Amino acid sequence: MSAPLWPAPTVTAPVTATVRLPGSKSVTNRALLLAALADGPGAVRLALRSRDADLMTAALRTLGAEMTAVDETPESADWLFTPGPVAGGGHIEVGLAGTVMRFVPPMAALADGEVSFDGDPAARKRPMGTILSALRALGAHADADTLPFTIRGPVTGGEVSVDASGSSQFVSGLLLTAARFEKGVTVRHVGPPVPSMPHIEMTVQMLRARGVEVDDSEPDIWRVAPGPIAATDFTVEPDLSNAAPFFAAAMVTGGAVTVPGWPLETTQPGDLLRHLLAEMGAEVTRVPGGLEVRGSGTITGIDADLRAASELTPTIVALAALADSPSRLRGIAHIRGHETDRLAALVTEITRLGGDANETEDGLEIRPRPLHGGVFHSYEDHRMATAGAVIGLRVPGVEVEDIATTRKTLPDFPRMWAHMLGDMS
Repeated sequence: MSAPLWPAPTVTAPVTATVRLPGSKSVTNRALLLAALADGPGAVRLALRSRDADLMTAALRTLGAEMTAVDETPESADWLFTPGPVAGGGHIEVGLAGTVMRFVPPMAALADGEVSFDGDPAARKRPMGTILSALRALGAHADADTLPFTIRGPVTGGEVSVDASGSSQFVSGLLLTAARFEKGVTVRHVGPPVPSMPHIEMTVQMLRARGVEVDDSEPDIWRVAPGPIAATDFTVEPDLSNAAPFFAAAMVTGGAVTVPGWPLETTQPGDLLRHLLAEMGAEVTRVPGGLEVRGSGTITGIDADLRAASELTPTIVALAALADSPSRLRGIAHIRGHETDRLAALVTEITRLGGDANETEDGLEIRPRPLHGGVFHSYEDHRMATAGAVIGLRVPGVEVEDIATTRKTLPDFPRMWAHMLGDMS
């Protein structure tokens, strides 16, 4: 049975809106896991409620964490934690959440028994061998290199070399639990450059904020000393990457969109939107308490290395397909292993609507052409779905397949989109 189609709204007037974003998925899932491993009770406030975040909370409960949600809304919750011994004997569903499938196995290796993992059919194709081989080298047992698999401790820690060129999550997954390993961990990256380095910097910053000793003074080497993870009362930032389609709406329509709560300093890769959108012709301004993006209705092509913020690629590609000059995006070969092969999917869908795009060895080339309506397939990928919504703002007749897949990081994207366009009070 095919997924339902969502008629992407087309607008002819400038969009002017303030869009309040829920919490960062990347920050939420790191904070939840660290709270479950802490040395005492703590809280994670304004945590995102989405499919990925709900999968993480379910996994942590399976591993023995006591968690109570207070001040719940459809988009957020304050989680109160009482950590306990890591429990074995359970089963964890990871869905399509990279943070669950790569961050939780090292914690599961601390358990007193086996822990099994599985996920969505598409998740079984995602790279997992790096993290599972690393756990074996650190003393644990893993019975496969892809989902489904079973983890069994004990894990002692020590030194391990990994090729993290496929995902920065391989490094972050090891670092997050490393302080609880008997010997801590030293992770050495060997291979092509690690993508999404800001996400590793986010992990290191969050560990240090909890009193964990992390040495990242040498390139591609991270050392975490064994010791406690301090309990904290932590508040999650808005998800800056999820601002991308809303800011893109300002550019496509020649309007203005403001996102409140944009931090002055952050490790979120989404902060690179400030520079990328300015290069594509937007006026980007810090306003009291937030960030405003104003478009002229004209979009300029871009030549950019997106290695540090590859999650922004689908939105940048949507803008590039509507631009007045060609674009080249580099440093993103690794997103062939994301929720779907994003490079192939983007080329297929842009071409399906009459555009001109092709893959390169490490990215994409997009040459603008007049687009027409049609079905924009999402491939169970939330960022593909929002890219289709952006194109639909200018191109009548675009129908996005399975818009509900956006629940991965945005609890109700269609409502937020409609509210931005003025269809809801």
